[in-house]
Amino acid sequence: MAKPTQRKKQQNQQQQQQQKPVEKKTPVESSKTKVTELNPKTNHYEFGGPIGAIGMVVLLPVLVLFFATCCDSTGYPSKEFRDDWKSALLSKLSIDFVKSLWDPTAFMVYVGFVAALAIFYVVLPGDNIPGTVLRNGEKYKYRMNGFASFHTTIFIALYFLKSTGLKPLEFAYDHYIGLAFASIIFSYAISLGCYLGSFGEGKLLALGGNTGNAIYDFMIGRELNPRIESFDIKFFTELRPGLIGWLVLNYCLAAKQWGELGYLTNTMCLVQFFQSWYVIDSLWNEEAVLTTMDITTDGFGFMLAFGLYTWVPFTYTLQARYLVDFPRSISWIEFGAILALNFIGYFIFRSANSQKNEFRSAPNSPASKKLKYLQTKAGSKLITSGWWGMSRHINYLGDWLMSLSWSLPCGFATPIPYFYPVYFGILLLHRERRDDHKCRTKYGEDWKKYCEKVKYRIIPGIY
Repeated sequence: MAKPTQRKKQQNQQQQQQQKPVEKKTPVESSKTKVTELNPKTNHYEFGGPIGAIGMVVLLPVLVLFFATCCDSTGYPSKEFRDDWKSALLSKLSIDFVKSLWDPTAFMVYVGFVAALAIFYVVLPGDNIPGTVLRNGEKYKYRMNGFASFHTTIFIALYFLKSTGLKPLEFAYDHYIGLAFASIIFSYAISLGCYLGSFGEGKLLALGGNTGNAIYDFMIGRELNPRIESFDIKFFTELRPGLIGWLVLNYCLAAKQWGELGYLTNTMCLVQFFQSWYVIDSLWNEEAVLTTMDITTDGFGFMLAFGLYTWVPFTYTLQARYLVDFPRSISWIEFGAILALNFIGYFIFRSANSQKNEFRSAPNSPASKKLKYLQTKAGSKLITSGWWGMSRHINYLGDWLMSLSWSLPCGFATPIPYFYPVYFGILLLHRERRDDHKCRTKYGEDWKKYCEKVKYRIIPGIY
C-alpha cells in the first residue's frame, strides 16, 4: 500500500495531467474553431468562377478604354474603327498605345479628387448611423455626410471658377482617356491593398469571398468591411467617388458643350437633370445603402472597387459625352414624353423602396399596418401587398425605366449610348437571381409560399 505522501503526489500528478490539455490546447483549439465558424470556407462560385473572375479583371477595363478611345467626334464607334475595326482594335492593344494612356496631369487630378472626398468624409459633420449587426456581433457606425461632401465639392469648384469661367472644366473632356486610365490604376491598387490586408489577424471575411482561389477572391472581395480605424473603405467607395465623380464629370461635359455651342441643348439639359436627380436623391438617402447587399453581404474586392471608381463615372457619362460630340435638340413633345417616362420610373423606384424601408424601421406606423405580410420561421416578415405584392423586385422595374430615359435623348443613330440600360437590365436580372437563391436558402418552405403569393419577379404580369 502506498504511503499517504505518495498517494498525495500521485493525485497531484493526475490532476496536473488532466489540467495540462485544458491549459495548453483548449484555448488554441477554441480560437481556431471560432475563426473557422466565423469565416467558413466558401464552397461555391458566382460569375463563372475563376475563369469569369479573370474575364472581369482583364476585359472590363479594356471595355472602358474602348469607349474612351474608340468613340469620338467622328462617330460612336469612331470612323477609324468602322473603316477597319481589326486594325483599330489591334492598335489599341499595342504597347505603344498603353504607354500613351499615361497622363501624369490627369492621374494627379483623379487621385486629388478621390483624396479630397476622403478628407470630406473624415472632417465634414454627419450623423453616425449604426449598420446591421455583423456575424461577429459587432455593429459598425457610418458617417452620413455624402450629400455634404457633394455640395462642398460643388461650392469649392464655384469659388475657383468665379474668376476663370467654365474653361477649366473642359479639362475633363480633353483628358478623358487619361482620367479613365488613372481610375483603372486606382481600382487595381485599392483592390490589391484590401485583398492583402484581408489576411491580417481578426478580419471578418465575406461568406462568398473565402474560396482560397486568389484571383476569384481578389475579384469578388475577401474581407467584408475593410477599415482603417473608423474609415470604412467600402462605405466610402459605395457612393462618393462613383456617384459624385459621375456628376462632376457630367457637369464638365456640359461645360464643354456650352463652350463649343454657347448654349446647352435640351437633350443635354434632360440628361443632366435626370442623372443629377438620381445621384442627389441617392446621396440624400444615403442611410438606405446600409441595408443593401453591397454593404451587408458582398466583400470589397475588384468588382466593387472597379465598379465604383471606374465603371460608374466612365460608362454612365456616355450619354453626356455623346451629346458633346453630336449635339442634338428634340421637339417638346419628345421632351415631355421622355420626362414623363423618367418620373414614372422614379415614382415606382422611390415609393417602393420607401414603403419597404418604413415597414422595416417603423412596422407600427399607419402605412405599415395596412400592408399584408408573410411571417417566416426565420423571424423576417415578407410584404405581400402594396408595391411588393405586384412583384418581388418592383423597384428594379422603376430603376430600369429611369435608365432608359437617360439614353433616349441621344436618339437612335448609334446603340452605344444605350449600353447602360442594356447592361443594367442584365445586371438587375442577375441580381434578382442571386437574391432569389439567397432567400430560398434562408427561408426554405416559407419562400415557396411567398412566391405563390407574389408570383412575378420584376415586371407584374410579364416576368
